Amino acid sequence: MPEQKEQKQPPQHQPKQPGEMDLMTPEPDYEMKEYRAAGKLEGKSAIVTGGDSGIGAAVAVAFAKEGADVAIVYLEEHEDAQKVRREVEKAGRRCLTFAGDVGREDFCREAVERTVKELGRLDVLVNNAAEQHMATEPEEISEEQLVKTFRTNIFAYFFMVNAALKHLQEGAAIINTTSVTAYKGNPVLLDYSSTKGAIVAFTRSLALMLAERGIRVNGVAPGPIWTPLIPATFPPDKVASFGSNVPLGRAGQPSEVAPCFVFLASRDSSYMTGQVLHPNGGEIVNG
Repeated sequence: MPEQKEQKQPPQHQPKQPGEMDLMTPEPDYEMKEYRAAGKLEGKSAIVTGGDSGIGAAVAVAFAKEGADVAIVYLEEHEDAQKVRREVEKAGRRCLTFAGDVGREDFCREAVERTVKELGRLDVLVNNAAEQHMATEPEEISEEQLVKTFRTNIFAYFFMVNAALKHLQEGAAIINTTSVTAYKGNPVLLDYSSTKGAIVAFTRSLALMLAERGIRVNGVAPGPIWTPLIPATFPPDKVASFGSNVPLGRAGQPSEVAPCFVFLASRDSSYMTGQVLHPNGGEIVNG
């Protein structure tokens, strides 16, 4: 008999990516209510792509609680973006919101330039926005999907870095979101997993390129995290058991991933570059 995976969330599905937090049951924990800040990013400014929901939202809120002003870049989920903005402002920091496609280089340049103009500086760049689509066979992946997934998931990282570098000074940090799929693969996320592997190589190579400038580049490779991308990708039965196959037996929350980004953005990680942290529920990936 096939393995029966325990239901962890109600079966649910969203018709379009990247999905919306308001439509999820339960809503992801991104507000960082239990987080205890220590001023680790006081006076700094950060950009977080995909900052309207999920991991990006939790990172934006955590950064604000640590003292940073934040610009969140997102596709078109305006209501989610405003909720995150209110949380950032509740922490006493400024928040900018920019809607657009990070797969377009001109939009990335515009978002960076407006951030620097309005917030006065840029110290941390978080490349986090992503999309993924199920395919059980390679032949199901069209050229259009392949190009779009790569533009969103890895081309955008290049675009954001190239736009940001002239503003990043010694001591700045770049943090890239990759995935456990980069290390162990995924039989139904071939193109997505490929982009996440590219992000690991991008992170390591960029870290070597920027070491002399004093700019650190690191990554975070989450495992199964409860974000809008999950019900927007998988059918209801897969969503219900999402996260049940890791050693901790459940999906993680965005609030459980954001502290990795705080660590990599702050001086606490001053002797780390080219590295990847793995909040993945206990999966051993040797990466």
